[in-house]
Amino acid sequence: MNEYIEDFLRYLSIDLGHSENTVVNYRRDLRKFNAFLKAKAKVQIDHIQTEDIQLFLVELKHEGYASATTSRIISSLKQFFRYLMLEGVLEQNPAQLLEQPKARKHLPDTLSTDEIDALLAAPDIETNLGIRDRSIFELMYATGLRVSELITLKLDELHLELGFIQTIGKGNKERIVPLGEEAQYWLDRYLNEVRYLMQKPGIQDHNAVYLSRRGGPFTRQGIWKNLKKYVELAGIQANVTPHTLRHSFATHLLENGADLRMVQELLGHSDISTTQIYTHISNYRLREVYRKNFPRA
Repeated sequence: MNEYIEDFLRYLSIDLGHSENTVVNYRRDLRKFNAFLKAKAKVQIDHIQTEDIQLFLVELKHEGYASATTSRIISSLKQFFRYLMLEGVLEQNPAQLLEQPKARKHLPDTLSTDEIDALLAAPDIETNLGIRDRSIFELMYATGLRVSELITLKLDELHLELGFIQTIGKGNKERIVPLGEEAQYWLDRYLNEVRYLMQKPGIQDHNAVYLSRRGGPFTRQGIWKNLKKYVELAGIQANVTPHTLRHSFATHLLENGADLRMVQELLGHSDISTTQIYTHISNYRLREVYRKNFPRA
């Protein structure tokens, strides 16, 4: 069995050009399966049956393996046995009929409206950096921009007199997003009072809306570090990333009666099934409110 595994790994690496990390994962999965077979005294490769693999998967479940990991191991086994068929070692793939376990849907982290208010109030608006950062978070929450869209947002994509911005999202897809009054107010203040002060001599102006201390465009890491600082200042205990503001934007829209198709357009999702995850969050919150407030819940 070990020889077949090593042959397969060389095939993945040399013939198919898989990365070292991918090969390492295959090796780990197949060696674990081999150890299981040895413990069951099942050492003949052509004697392995679907039932043996199913028993192996039951053992993984008892050991507490996540469904995503189990799914990857099944894929590894299917590929391995498919390779053995190509090499003429086996006539059929004993893993072929195995079904991948359904991955549990992970609901995105969101902030409550009170937490959003605390976060937006955290920057010191008596300082230039505070005005800039308040503007950044107001805009992210009010538009649902991805962090990549925020840091590449250009001055000529702002249409403040009309109350919207345009942005280029995934797949080079352009979308128009309206601005709320608060976001527009803080964006105006930043542009009129702060941005020109942040431009540095000798630093090329990339036409980016938001500039870092050094005078150039922000990086993703820069936005994340800034956000982390203000989350701590606001006393928010949740794990907050820039994407949390996007999730909160979508969830709060739906909680206040927005149409799912409209939210899909605002987020720039090509498939509405991606947007539907936010309906689960809204329903979950509805149940929580009911449970906490209804006397006979």
